[in-house]
Amino acid sequence: MGGAVSAGEDNDDLIDNLKEAQYIRTEKVEQAFRAIDRGDYYLDGYRDSAYKDLAWKHGNIHLSAPCIYSEVMEALKLQPALSFLNLGSGTGYLSTMVGLIIGPFGVNHGVELHKDVVEYAREKLDDFIKNSDSFDKFEFCEPVFVVGNCLEIATDSHQYDRIYCGAGVQKDHENYMKVLLKIGGILVMPIEDQLTQITRTGQCTWESKNILAVSFAPLVQQSRADGEKPDTVQLPPVTVRSLQDLSRIYIRRTLRNLANEDSQGKETVQRVPQKRKRRRCRRRRINTYVFVGNQLIPQMVESEEEEHPEEAHKEVEEEEERDIGDIEILKQVNVLRDQIMALPLPESLKAYLLYYREK
Repeated sequence: MGGAVSAGEDNDDLIDNLKEAQYIRTEKVEQAFRAIDRGDYYLDGYRDSAYKDLAWKHGNIHLSAPCIYSEVMEALKLQPALSFLNLGSGTGYLSTMVGLIIGPFGVNHGVELHKDVVEYAREKLDDFIKNSDSFDKFEFCEPVFVVGNCLEIATDSHQYDRIYCGAGVQKDHENYMKVLLKIGGILVMPIEDQLTQITRTGQCTWESKNILAVSFAPLVQQSRADGEKPDTVQLPPVTVRSLQDLSRIYIRRTLRNLANEDSQGKETVQRVPQKRKRRRCRRRRINTYVFVGNQLIPQMVESEEEEHPEEAHKEVEEEEERDIGDIEILKQVNVLRDQIMALPLPESLKAYLLYYREK
């Protein structure tokens, strides 16, 4: 599934194409997509395919097409402090983007069938927190992933404001999914080859809307031997943040707000001016005639013309490409990090405020 928009050269180029095609329509969704580089969730050697609008699968690792994720993010209508459940959470790519929008007072849970994929998702999450330049620009709700079959969730589990299922749901499992949703909540899942948005309007009332024609692999149903009980999935508990963690959130928020106020109206990215293009010309002698008195006298004059105009045009295009490649984008200073490092605090506390990031 995919191929709805042109391939991009990098993550930003892909997002530009998704915006142009109206798959990304809101600023908060755009910011989340730009903050998380899709290529970071591909295995080494496959990154060249990351910015095509195509699904990708290698073993148990799977990513849906960018146009699908865009529609899902828009349909979920995410807001800060909401609870989110990702059924078939896979690499954690979508859950991480959701975490940037719902923020530190939200709930972000994922259930994934394959243990190796959960381990892969945790590695990618750890890499994002420790190394991504985007991490300090957002308040983040860290996803928590558990291994299990999402059709075997414990009956006493809590409900969620937003739910997404990343596999095809059969009609007889639709009500099972709905029960997990709070009143007023939104469930997005593929049913009968349609990506569908379901809003719970009351205890027993629902509104459904088809979003997009899709093709998803169906949910895997757990095979059971005669008399064997299924493995029940216990969702992660919803816990209250510690005072220490709350302090870190509010200190970082205060410093980030101060930095944003200071940077208003200032240019954060400077570009080196493009080089002027030169055209190569050659001089050529031509015959012309001038009047001297009433006599017409031949005279040699010099004229300039482009040498090999077709080649010159091609050369100018190549120079333009080189010049664009030579534009130097100065690395943006991580102001939040600098402010934390300047605080009169023990180094261990500074490291905690920085989430132990080394850059």
